[in-house]
Amino acid sequence: MTSFLSASPWWRRLMPSWRHPARVVVFGFGMATLAGTLLLALPVATESGEATGLVSALFTAVSAICVTGLVVVDTPTYWSTFGELVVLGLIQVGGFGIMTLASLLTLLVSRRIGLRMQLTAQAETKTLGLGDVRTVIRGVILVSLGIEAVIATALTIRFATGYGEPFGRAIYLGVFHAVSAFNNAGFALYTDSLIGFATDPWICVPIMFAVIAGGLGFPVLFEVLRRRRRRRWSLHTKITVPVYFGLLFVGTVAVLLFEWGNTLGKLDVHHKLLVGFFHGVMPRTAGFNSLDVGQLQPSTLFISDILMFIGGGSAGTAGGIKVTTFALLGYVIYAEIRGEPTVHVMGRRLTDQVQRQALSIALLGVGAVVAGTVVLLSITSFALDDVLFEVTSAFGTVGLSTGITAQLPVTGQIVLMVLMFLGRLGPITLATALALRERARRYEYPEERPIVG
Repeated sequence: MTSFLSASPWWRRLMPSWRHPARVVVFGFGMATLAGTLLLALPVATESGEATGLVSALFTAVSAICVTGLVVVDTPTYWSTFGELVVLGLIQVGGFGIMTLASLLTLLVSRRIGLRMQLTAQAETKTLGLGDVRTVIRGVILVSLGIEAVIATALTIRFATGYGEPFGRAIYLGVFHAVSAFNNAGFALYTDSLIGFATDPWICVPIMFAVIAGGLGFPVLFEVLRRRRRRRWSLHTKITVPVYFGLLFVGTVAVLLFEWGNTLGKLDVHHKLLVGFFHGVMPRTAGFNSLDVGQLQPSTLFISDILMFIGGGSAGTAGGIKVTTFALLGYVIYAEIRGEPTVHVMGRRLTDQVQRQALSIALLGVGAVVAGTVVLLSITSFALDDVLFEVTSAFGTVGLSTGITAQLPVTGQIVLMVLMFLGRLGPITLATALALRERARRYEYPEERPIVG
């Protein structure tokens, strides 16, 4: 059988295409989504013991594997413990799988280690048979499980001592929310998410820490841990860290400014600061909320739209176009305004290829959000603010919601599923595909400059 396959002409033509990293990622997540859907459709996965409809099971599976957090059914009351564990497993696979593949593909694209420019359609940890890659994967596993364990311990202690939860239940709550937070998923075991803990720093602060750690990305975490001095950081880390925390500051100030007399009106000052910081972190892209998102001011929703679209760091658990893409486009604009022929960033010159990749990812992301918004507006009667927020949340794999997701028709829910899948896999697969498809032109056409602007 093996000799037949290896000798078959059509098989040989098919196999190279499946070695492409982008196709490996999409195929792997597609299979994981299918498995999750089948498990969630089982009667044992629900509290009522009845089988779940295909659309609801598929939507939940896509949301979990894409670490988003948007839901069409209430997680704590609809799903049984088995169903919740399936969701938790999908979150861990989605977050860990994305981080592993993204980190490996980053190393491949950057050519920092001598890897062949091919990947085979095998399991994630077997795509590259080199010792260095195994070391990277081992580091990802240790760091992710280590951070999740620390956060789970802190949350378990708080649930047990502060809220009188039985120790077993406290462990379950701590582990679930720690995994969901670190993977930027936003699934919660409370109907109102974390509104009931809005003023409790012992719950909110560990979750914020986990969201930030997962959202920065493993390349940044590894480098910061190894190289404490900023001058020894790579350009990627030097860009990611200040832009990430700068956007976090902008989000926090926006929430405090626009919501001070609105949703924050009845809170004490120090509680306002805690809730404001919490909601400044969540668009990075985790879907927990300690305020009723549906009651936020339109200005707050719009700022959140922008932050959700940008997302977090590359090769991490966050979605969006990534802060590096956003920053690079800013440098390109700055160089153009100054009339400089090349783009320089912190003593380094950006290649034309990197600039085209950043522009392509950003514009395709804008196109996806615009298309999704237009479709939902045409099939529903919801306001533009709510629809744009929901679409951006899906594309950015955030999970924050104004409450309209469950009310959307099946067509609208399918649109959100497509956006979640594109938002989670699109930037990684597109960036990799663009980076690996280097072609040398044998000739150039005559140069001409059209009118711009």
